[in-house]
Amino acid sequence: MIEPTFVPSSDGVSVASYDFGGEGPLLMLCHATGFCAGVWEPIARRLSDSFHCVGLDFRGHGRTDRPREVGLAWQGMASDLLAVIASTQSRLGEVEGTPVRAVGHSMGGASIVLAELARPGTILKAWAFEPILFPTPTDAEPNPTGQGVLHESPLVVGARRRRPEFDSRVAVRDRYASRPPFDAVDAEALRAYIDYGFRENSDGTVRLRCEPEDEAQVFENSLCGAYAHLEEIGFPLLVAASGDGMPPALIAADIVSKNPLFELAEYSDLTHFAPLEDPELIANDIRSWFVAEDDSAL
Repeated sequence: MIEPTFVPSSDGVSVASYDFGGEGPLLMLCHATGFCAGVWEPIARRLSDSFHCVGLDFRGHGRTDRPREVGLAWQGMASDLLAVIASTQSRLGEVEGTPVRAVGHSMGGASIVLAELARPGTILKAWAFEPILFPTPTDAEPNPTGQGVLHESPLVVGARRRRPEFDSRVAVRDRYASRPPFDAVDAEALRAYIDYGFRENSDGTVRLRCEPEDEAQVFENSLCGAYAHLEEIGFPLLVAASGDGMPPALIAADIVSKNPLFELAEYSDLTHFAPLEDPELIANDIRSWFVAEDDSAL
């Protein structure tokens, strides 16, 4: 496993940043709710001939803790991404503020858009699998950021019920590999999630690094407000959608309709977990999106 470096972000959060290496321009990798940067390792390995891949654990995920008084509004995830971009550019000797390429899954895709809204010109071009960019219902409860809060959605309830501890990583693998949605996940990607997404306890058992309560609170804050500002985004964005018929897939075409710089790609045989289900296919398509045109002309 790759050991992270830690980068100061907003609210006293110290973000775990992972340099997966590779040759080429910087490519930021942004994970989904409940996951961690390590799940991108199989894809980063496949992209190492084209990009220098760097991922991060968003606050409350992986090895990025958060002070208990700090909430999990998604604007904080954008701050974490911005902090890691700036730190990575400084470490690599690049000019800070140079627009970067980014890839995101679910919450990670939304975080890329939020980072651009917070600091326009941050992103050069992006690829996002089912970014969570939903309109905010008028009856949603406002949170301190002015966006909506969901309390009793199935995702929130399910996250709070998630089993946090297992006897061993082998026990995690055996359970996850036999049940949806992880039964459809590529073995290499599942291994990466178990390696990076669980920590060992002193008694030899293992525990999820993203606590069920933190995951639930992230889902509660998923109405992040970015949908209303999609027309302000000035970079090309490919929005990829699965064929599972769930809300993140169903909203994808609507997201694309909001901005002429956006394009839609459909993966009818995959689900919302596509980046973990077929790392080979997803890596190839990510590469194709970024090299399809001369980025210097953007």
